Amino acid sequence: MSDTNAPTQESKERAGEARGPVLEMLRDLLTRGRNEQVIKLVAQLLSRNSELELRLAKRRLQAGNESEGISSEQLDLFLQALKDEANEQLQQANEKLKDAAKPPEKPAAPPKPPKQPALRRPPPDNLRRVENLIAVPDDERPCPVCGKDRKCIGHDVTQIIELIPAEIIVRLDMRELLACTPCEGELERAPLGDKVISGGIYGSTLVASMIVKKYDHGMPLHRQREELLRMGLDMPSASASDQIQWGTDLLRPLWHEAQQQVLHAKLMQLDSTSLPVRDKEHGFGIQLGSLCAYIGDGEVAVYLYASTGKKNGQRFGELGPEDFLAMRKGNTMADASNAFDQSFLRPELTEIGCNTHARRGFIKAIESKDTRAAIPIAAYKRLYDIEKEAATLSDEERTIVRGEKSRPICEELLSWCRLYSPLEPPKMPLARACGYVINHHVALMRFLDDGSIPIDNSLVERLHRRPAIGRLNFLFVGSHAGGERAAIAYSTLGTCRLIGLNPVPYLSDVLPRLARGVELDEIAALMPKAWKLAHPAAAMPPLA
Repeated sequence: MSDTNAPTQESKERAGEARGPVLEMLRDLLTRGRNEQVIKLVAQLLSRNSELELRLAKRRLQAGNESEGISSEQLDLFLQALKDEANEQLQQANEKLKDAAKPPEKPAAPPKPPKQPALRRPPPDNLRRVENLIAVPDDERPCPVCGKDRKCIGHDVTQIIELIPAEIIVRLDMRELLACTPCEGELERAPLGDKVISGGIYGSTLVASMIVKKYDHGMPLHRQREELLRMGLDMPSASASDQIQWGTDLLRPLWHEAQQQVLHAKLMQLDSTSLPVRDKEHGFGIQLGSLCAYIGDGEVAVYLYASTGKKNGQRFGELGPEDFLAMRKGNTMADASNAFDQSFLRPELTEIGCNTHARRGFIKAIESKDTRAAIPIAAYKRLYDIEKEAATLSDEERTIVRGEKSRPICEELLSWCRLYSPLEPPKMPLARACGYVINHHVALMRFLDDGSIPIDNSLVERLHRRPAIGRLNFLFVGSHAGGERAAIAYSTLGTCRLIGLNPVPYLSDVLPRLARGVELDEIAALMPKAWKLAHPAAAMPPLA
């Protein structure tokens, strides 16, 4: 009589308790069509065999093998074991960096009130009000009751923002003459009106507008001529070019003063961009020059033109990045270009790294379908979120916030890169991104110790948008002298953009004063920041 309560072979297999010779078990499973069980059993055997071989290889090495060589089989086993161990470490590093980059949980938001209809924003108070009287039509003016004409008792006022087209005028400078009629003495004449050139015919506001349109708006002179022609003025091409040349040359003293202010700033930021220039001596007639932008404390901008992209100037009077940095001491933010390597070897010049460049490497990696780069990108996103939260804090408060919130993320990111970098082929995007962080981590993390230092160099990169628009519209500048004049114009207009100053009224006032001649001690008062303090009406929101 069979024991019905005894466990069957099938129930033992389900419980994972099957025992017996391997070949008999395989034959039995194949007979009953249990293919999944066969695969599982073979996988267990292979795993157990690899483990035993690894133990045996280690035992042989520990047994006093006199030869330092390792067989290929042993090496494969050790590499496999190292790979398995590294995978576990990488997983732990991924989890640590994810936890460090995870934003804090926000409290549940209260229920939103019912959506109100959108309110139209009122027109700005600073705009001039012009009355536009709209009369009732004549056939509707009589009273429908008595037939007499109705009288106006007021107006319903609707505010409409409108544009009055620009107008070219002829300004009649009527200079007052004073004479003494009793004695017929010497006459006294009022000074000349504002002009950029003493003998010129064009006013300072017109010239200032042309400079702003060319270098700030990227509008070539032939398009400006078309615009002036629509307003009734046919300005010859030579005259238009002369106004730009004379106007930018007058700004040269302010350009030199800006260089000194940038060199002595607490923090200097720099970055280069290209500028094609026409050069007949060059093989193709076009030489690729460069514009290097320097910003001092986020308030003063200086562009320096060089005929090449090399670190030193190649023509007389040119200053390359290394030439300019040789006169600088203190904190200096730049990307990791080899043009700055020699300069940062000087102990009095402290390198500040740009985290935008570091993050850009991981973005390139994820664009190449390497999804592992999403983890450091998430860490950088959290770092920038912290910067937004601390934007309104003082420098001291921002330093504390960065130490508490940003530093742990940066340290985990560095550990993550150090773990991944040796496992990647050197030319892979992820390996390059990790290498950038590892090689420059000291400079990249200096912003954590000083709240006045920005996290990246994006301020300079945003300033490069103006020259980039110019390259698209002009294609190239006409000469090396034109490249230097472009640098002067971009310096002045870039500073106005940084501090939120309308450049047209500024240039309209400063250019004639420079044309009349100024002393060295008067130049500081003509700089954009000082001029803005004396003319608050010319302030405007800082532009991107």
